[in-house]
Amino acid sequence: MSTKTKPKYKRVAQLKTTQDFHAHLKSIGVELPFDDTLVSPEQSPARKNFVLKSGQTIGNRFCILPMEGWDGTPDGRPSEYTKRRWKNFAISGAKLLWGCEAVAVRHDGRANPNQLLLTEATHDEYKRLYDSLIKDHGEKFGNTEDLHVGLQLTHSGRFCKPNSQKKMEPQILYPHPILNRKFGLSEDYPLMTDEYIDGLIEDFIHASVMAQRAGYHFVDIKHCHGYLGHEFLSAHTRSGKYGGSFENRTRFLTSIVNGIKAAAPGLGIGVRLSAFDWVPFKPGADQVGVPESFGDKYSFAFGGASTGLGHDLTETYRFLKLLESLDIELVCITGGSPYYNPHIQRPALFPPSDGYQPPEDPLVGVARQLQVTADIKKAFPGLVIVGSAYSYLQEWLPNVGQSVLNNGLADFVGFGRMVLSYPEMPDDILKGNSLKRDKICRTFSDCTTAPRNGMISGCFPLDPYYKGLPEAVTLKQIKAE
Repeated sequence: MSTKTKPKYKRVAQLKTTQDFHAHLKSIGVELPFDDTLVSPEQSPARKNFVLKSGQTIGNRFCILPMEGWDGTPDGRPSEYTKRRWKNFAISGAKLLWGCEAVAVRHDGRANPNQLLLTEATHDEYKRLYDSLIKDHGEKFGNTEDLHVGLQLTHSGRFCKPNSQKKMEPQILYPHPILNRKFGLSEDYPLMTDEYIDGLIEDFIHASVMAQRAGYHFVDIKHCHGYLGHEFLSAHTRSGKYGGSFENRTRFLTSIVNGIKAAAPGLGIGVRLSAFDWVPFKPGADQVGVPESFGDKYSFAFGGASTGLGHDLTETYRFLKLLESLDIELVCITGGSPYYNPHIQRPALFPPSDGYQPPEDPLVGVARQLQVTADIKKAFPGLVIVGSAYSYLQEWLPNVGQSVLNNGLADFVGFGRMVLSYPEMPDDILKGNSLKRDKICRTFSDCTTAPRNGMISGCFPLDPYYKGLPEAVTLKQIKAE
């Protein structure tokens, strides 16, 4: 899809003053938490420690969200690209590193042939990766005792592509009436068996044991963005012990958690959760996204309204209560999926090559995620809540983040794509430094367009390292088509 169509929304970079920003929010009917004045670094809520129930101290309220580079080796080891990205995470200034990126627990569950893969054969590489991260953080900031590092474990389910960038090898839990058609699967496409799931649970547990041996403080059992953990939550039509009832749809998670507690005592557990979802979207007139058609009621969106648009957090709250009962404290909130409704998952002005033009001002999507996260924090004050969707705020991220933390709307502000172009942004905010405008992510989506076309991910427009790669030239050609 060509992205030549000019976005119809005002760019954040054009909003030069707080008055401009407020006026724009008013014009689009959006409310955001916002502090007009940034306090001194000494008074910043972002610099406050957070102490987990385990007694572990996290040194500030900034978190680096997991971001893949599609740049591991065929057998799942980190490449030099991977190591560079993790070093940037280490020196960002954030004290909570949420998994760094998704790591598959078995080969056939990889989202791409270069996704990281944790096995006994690759385990030592992940220990060295962790040790380097600690070393790099310590060299810049001195103290590493208050750095909390996780590893996100995943199986990509419906979006598996383990052997070729050009060939999907989906593993699905139930026939989805829209997604099966959207991705070329027949109605009778074979489903993942209960026996396979039983074995996969053991793979997650074993990967968690290896992560603990490598030094990681916690593992994230990924339940977001349309991947397998997330698909379990909407498997209402699946028969057997892993589908239908809420108890069955969460059996995958509870079995993994109970197994980790037995096999890796003391290892922390977190969950990154798509707290709400919508019907899939497709390009419509002028390439603007429109919802796919469905019947009278859409019942495949966990946390979603039956209209297919909007959210209903009834089951989301039930899931969060389950996490509390499992003594899981760390929860990272996101929404939707980059594969079928990216504008609610990752608000951006410019779509990736396989996407669609945003059907709303991206700030609407930012406000939606922040509000859902705030509602969850209010309902579950005992959970440690990390928020997402801040990157599109650009220059105004510090003002919104400060207000979120001051008002207890989340415990941590999460940084995603922003740190690909501007890895030291958290540190600059914590020190009260002026932001480097030429490094601020403008959501060009090249970091998604590149891997969608079989290349590594990175910030090709703003990071000189990626600008100089051959892939940058190829990417420009793809976007010009």
